[in-house]
Amino acid sequence: MNRERFAWMLSVLLIAVLALELPGSFAERDDDYSFVKTLVDIHRQVSNNYVEPVDQSKLRQAAIDGMLGQLDPFTMYVPPSEREEFDQMLDGSFKGVGIQLNQLDDGRVEIVTPIDGSPAAKAGILAGDIIVQVDGKPVAGLRLAEVIVRIKGPLGSQVVLQVRHLDGEMRDISVTREEIVVPTLKGFDRNADNSWNYWVVRDPAIGYLRVTQFTEDTAENTRQIIQSLLDDGMKGLILDLRFNPGGRLEEAARMVDLFIASGKIVTTRGRNRPEDTKVAHAPGTLRPFPLVVLVNEHSASAAEIVAGALLDNARATVIGQRTYGKGSVQEVIPLDGESGELKLTVAYWYLPSGRLVHRKKDAETWGVEPQIIVPVDPAGEKRILEQRYDMELFHRPATRPASGTATAPTTQSVDSQLKQAITTVAGLIVLERHGPSTMPTTR
Repeated sequence: MNRERFAWMLSVLLIAVLALELPGSFAERDDDYSFVKTLVDIHRQVSNNYVEPVDQSKLRQAAIDGMLGQLDPFTMYVPPSEREEFDQMLDGSFKGVGIQLNQLDDGRVEIVTPIDGSPAAKAGILAGDIIVQVDGKPVAGLRLAEVIVRIKGPLGSQVVLQVRHLDGEMRDISVTREEIVVPTLKGFDRNADNSWNYWVVRDPAIGYLRVTQFTEDTAENTRQIIQSLLDDGMKGLILDLRFNPGGRLEEAARMVDLFIASGKIVTTRGRNRPEDTKVAHAPGTLRPFPLVVLVNEHSASAAEIVAGALLDNARATVIGQRTYGKGSVQEVIPLDGESGELKLTVAYWYLPSGRLVHRKKDAETWGVEPQIIVPVDPAGEKRILEQRYDMELFHRPATRPASGTATAPTTQSVDSQLKQAITTVAGLIVLERHGPSTMPTTR
């Protein structure tokens, strides 16, 4: 057999093998080429013949935004100029005003929550606010990524956000951009030395821990705080996840693992991703005690995983309002040629019961449904946040009761959800003391 004939037969064989291993790939490639050719033709015609000169960079960005605009608001393109800052945000360290944003189905940009202690929170930005303008320019019709770009700026500079509160009030709020250091764990109020007081009631001994976000070491720091409270005689705990926008899934799973010795925590499932289920392990599990988790409609993402997993594993009583319904997994994919990154939704989160956390369009069920529903209107939420902020300040007036001396928190008058949580935990403590315990236990 001559060399030419052998080479020809080898080529045919290789093509046949590729055809068997890559079914449909040639057809898909033809579709890709056809799409790109059409896109290039349109770009050329617009560039050459549109009535006015066109900014080429804006035209390319608009083409990308148009494609991603058909997907959910959490999928976005990150250009090279923004890659470093975006990567820092994933690590929980970033510069800005400190707000968690979402784009609603009608295109409005909603503030899911200001980050606790951030410039936005201090300036009066509220969860549920709708951004109307940034520095006097309307944001109607813009995608979420474009709004974020407008809000960003140099450290120390100011941005004016015009927002519409849930009660309809319009406000122009000036916010100074700062380095955002996200505090993840807070107590009920401050002690005399300005350290955190983690007791909400001393008799019975009920602890209180507020988790503002799930970042690195949140679970380990939580374990240390709770163990210290247990050593000091704690009988029950209120874990407050209200206004928590989420964070790292791994930290949420570790948090759940502190309270349960076995069982499912969360399952991640996507169209083109292997199913992954995180489970609890006995080592490191805290001893059982009455536990209540507080949530509201601004509890999102990882906060929903913690509340839902503890509920489904019968370890905690959940009180408040149905959570936000942000249960999707975004994967950051570097693009070829150092041309940026694509943050792409690739999977959804499912609770141990099988419930989908994510709120899809027209869905009837989503998020976490509390066992005890305590509604709070927007005005009530505003009062709770204002009082929280006041109680976090250093050097409060001496006329206030000393921390840890009262038998009930001063916030009961405005925080009906916390009041219900205290009543529930106290009841569970009594049951544990004087009769067969009906409190949830690890299993």
